[in-house]
Amino acid sequence: MLAAVALLLAGQAGAAEGVTPTQILIGQSITLQDGKNEYGTAVLVGVRTYLAQVNSAGGVGGRQVVLKTLDDNNSTDQAQANARRLIEKDEVFILFGSVEGGPSTALMPVANAFNVPFFGPMAGSPTLRRPHQSLVFPVRAEHRDEFQALMAQAKRLGMQKVAFLRADSSVGEAHLANVKLISQALGEELVADLPFKSDVTDAQIDQLVTRLSQSGAQMVFNHGSAGVYEKLIRQARARGLRTAFYGVNSASTQLAQHLGELAHGMVFAQVMPSPWERKTAITREYQAAFSKAQPGQDFSYGSLEGYVTAKALVQALRLAGANPTRESFLAGLSNARLDINGLTASYRPQEHRGLSFVDLAIVTRESKFRH
Repeated sequence: MLAAVALLLAGQAGAAEGVTPTQILIGQSITLQDGKNEYGTAVLVGVRTYLAQVNSAGGVGGRQVVLKTLDDNNSTDQAQANARRLIEKDEVFILFGSVEGGPSTALMPVANAFNVPFFGPMAGSPTLRRPHQSLVFPVRAEHRDEFQALMAQAKRLGMQKVAFLRADSSVGEAHLANVKLISQALGEELVADLPFKSDVTDAQIDQLVTRLSQSGAQMVFNHGSAGVYEKLIRQARARGLRTAFYGVNSASTQLAQHLGELAHGMVFAQVMPSPWERKTAITREYQAAFSKAQPGQDFSYGSLEGYVTAKALVQALRLAGANPTRESFLAGLSNARLDINGLTASYRPQEHRGLSFVDLAIVTRESKFRH
């Protein structure tokens, strides 16, 4: 009788943090915007593809990995409300798999307040890594790594003067500080800082184009805000500017599609290998799984990133042991290197780096990304 009571209490204790004898409940707040956010929607399909594969093979330690997903509508307030609901009402094991910098950053204080691990935010914000966040475990590379790759490529092509389009915010300032450090290390000159507010008007974008023209910048790149960047590129080309336009991975597919011929020759940093080419083991694995689970759907950066991040999550769950707790989850990642079929995500006590992988892709005349 006492043994039975002990087992019951143990099961109840596990259930309180999202673990039962049959499942591990993962909480996800993600930007879907009722399906209008193409990247977030693709990410979710990729995540579900991998988890379905794992669950059909018996799950993790005999437990099914169950995903509870809420749409944050790209709102920081909604993201925080979602996180509280997932922790307090749904009693999830951990938080997982957000996209977009604002909502991802907004989840951190909730995770810290409840001492709940936050694994796999799919955003490049520097605040996810610095100052060190002991509960936050990014998988994808950060924007700083993308900036480095873009600026180094510009230098290889003889471009010494660069401009940077960024949000006029604290996160934008942090990105600017990284760009300044990289430009100094590479011997390039940052000749134009182009900040903008969230409610930027077309007239203000035109002023940014004037500043860009007067600066003599040979290359300009962004840290997100694809809609603003598209307007700036269109106005710059309409005024005859021959500046090279580069970009980070965020909404790169959508930006290239919207720009059409204006995107031809643009160089983008990508934090995933090409989802269409078969050059890497992880891409070949993803293509086989995705084609089987989602017949007729196109491969994409978003679904590949979702697949890779879910694969990393499952490895992290396995490191938590046969009877996972939040404490054992953190302990398992305290000095971990996750091999994601050739990509390595690393986590050390004071540095949760995740992946360092960044590749460059050029938009061809056929409007395809070639790595």
